[in-house]
Amino acid sequence: MREYAPSSSVGLTLYKLVKRQMLAGLSAGEWKPGEVIPAEKQLSQRFDVSIGTLRKAIDELVAENILIRHQGRGTFVAMHSREQHLFHFFNVVRHDGLKAPPDVALVQFAKTRADKKTCEKLGIASSAKVFKLTNVLRLNNAPVQVDEITVPEALFAGLSESQLRNRPSTLYSLYQEAFGLNVIRIDERVRATPADEEQARLLGIAPGTALLQIHRIAFSYNNQPIECRVSYLDTRHYEYCPRVAQ
Repeated sequence: MREYAPSSSVGLTLYKLVKRQMLAGLSAGEWKPGEVIPAEKQLSQRFDVSIGTLRKAIDELVAENILIRHQGRGTFVAMHSREQHLFHFFNVVRHDGLKAPPDVALVQFAKTRADKKTCEKLGIASSAKVFKLTNVLRLNNAPVQVDEITVPEALFAGLSESQLRNRPSTLYSLYQEAFGLNVIRIDERVRATPADEEQARLLGIAPGTALLQIHRIAFSYNNQPIECRVSYLDTRHYEYCPRVAQ
């Protein structure tokens, strides 16, 4: 793992430095999703810190759902499961509070060049190539949300329509398993918007119906943005309810 230069450590406590170095290793693919990380003694020697300092760094990574402790087995790099996606990244619930995994259908997939705003959000070069896809999410056999998703071609080289249609689990599981990109947090902003003709058609509503527009940026390790998404939620029977951080 590349160690950080002293100049990058100004103002950081020792355990924060260890955490940063561990994130660098995760970002570089040194420890892959589902794999156990080295024993605490080995890591404390590697970073030249006490076991207590190391554990504090690991505690934060566990609290952020980047690592997972399994009693008697060790500490593992988190993997995306359908359940994890549902409770950490899917923030739609029925008005009575019921939360269920959606059925997702791909309706459009293309490779194109990103506009300036998307390039800024993803931190990529102007007019860089991206993959754009549109999904319709259904709950209780009714369409409730349209997702318009953009990812950089440079990070998702070879992404195909077949992969998207035939993936066995969630989209974020595909990112992780096929491209080594682990979504560890999201940033979302919401506003109201009227449905345009295409959104109305996909959701089975009248054009102009009020929708909740949700702007999301998904981040991997070291705050690397890997996905830009705009969702359109029909709130007649469902609502946006983000998970409160613990």
